[in-house]
Amino acid sequence: MRVQIILACSECKQRNYATTKNKRKHPDRLELRKYCRYCNAHTVHREVR
Repeated sequence: MRVQIILACSECKQRNYATTKNKRKHPDRLELRKYCRYCNAHTVHREVR
């Protein structure tokens, strides 16, 4: 049930991280605060399709 997802920075829209999530437990889009090397800061990264 785990699927691979890509996380994109909400500020600069760069796709920085790839991870997995359980679709049964978390059906909605994932949001995490992670470091963006392009913005040089911690920003909210959202799941993209």
